[in-house]
Amino acid sequence: MHTAGPRPRPRPAVGSRTQVNLGRALPVLVMVLVVVADIVTPDSERVDRLLFTVPALAAATWSVWGTIGMGVVAMVLRAVLVLGRGESGTDELLASEGLILGITAASAWVSAVRTRYERDLAEVTAVADVVQRVVLRPLPPRLGPVELHLLYVAAAAKARIGGDFYEAVRIPGAVRIMLGDVQGKGLGAVETASVLLGSFRSTAYDAPDLPALADRLDEGLARYAAWDPDSDAAERFATVVLVELPEGTGTARLLNCGHPAPLLQHGTDVSPVEVADPSLPLNLAGLADSHHHVEEFPFGPGDRLLLYTDGVSETRDRAGTFYPLEERARQWSTAPSEQVPDLLHRDLAAYGDGGLDDDVAALLIVRTEGTNPPELPR
Repeated sequence: MHTAGPRPRPRPAVGSRTQVNLGRALPVLVMVLVVVADIVTPDSERVDRLLFTVPALAAATWSVWGTIGMGVVAMVLRAVLVLGRGESGTDELLASEGLILGITAASAWVSAVRTRYERDLAEVTAVADVVQRVVLRPLPPRLGPVELHLLYVAAAAKARIGGDFYEAVRIPGAVRIMLGDVQGKGLGAVETASVLLGSFRSTAYDAPDLPALADRLDEGLARYAAWDPDSDAAERFATVVLVELPEGTGTARLLNCGHPAPLLQHGTDVSPVEVADPSLPLNLAGLADSHHHVEEFPFGPGDRLLLYTDGVSETRDRAGTFYPLEERARQWSTAPSEQVPDLLHRDLAAYGDGGLDDDVAALLIVRTEGTNPPELPR
């Protein structure tokens, strides 16, 4: 588990690597089996015709020249097998060799197309990695008087970024943290998340308090929607939780904009941080009078605060039961903080019926003992 940023995309799974290796070995295996079968079966059994499949099988995993090479080897083997049986049908042999040659040419073209698509996919993946580092840049493992341990998994297959987002900055005298979830999925959700992240990064340093910061996030979405009214971001709302941890004190401040209540751990006791009057989600402030209530609570050395999105709390098992996050947090109350994201990820994947079908973000904040030398603001 990479606890200081988004979970790095895993290397290809063992099963995927095995499939690729089997695919590369399959044309060779077919040729070996054809030769063995031709030796042990009567001459009337024409198993050598299976050699026609060799270049087609090679096209799925081999390069263009590798596919051509497999086709040439298949042609040579068939000629050797036919001539070894003492057959004199030269015209038939030439026709079959021409057929293998044609299949090889078509397979080489297929291999070239596949290789081009794989190269394009690799370039798109590289771009996605860069976008991830810009939009969802890694969090430091420690920021001022707190440790940060992150779990982030995008639900979309092969995606690096989803509709869940996070950020943390150190301002003079405090650390400010945001974690949120954009309504819906897809590129529109990513666009909205990027707008909110940009607003937070530009205003977190000079907003006088959390209510002012929440208002500026709302204003950022409104300005973006006015600039591009056809954008998906104009129609989407986002739930957000904002946390401020003043340095040199044993307290924390929290403002909740329609987001699931964080879990506070003090010793082995775990309980949700409920806000008496939660704010509306961002981009919905126009539906009612805008007001923000800040909840202040004790948060001393050793205490832990778990922020999470509904991709965690609304994961269901086969019976439709929601994931028991609070119960699990109590079970892990004595586990090292850096291990909690890994424990949560494995348990969610095992609990969910069919795996994770929503973006998942969880950030464990730990108030540490003592103080650190001043750090450059992020």
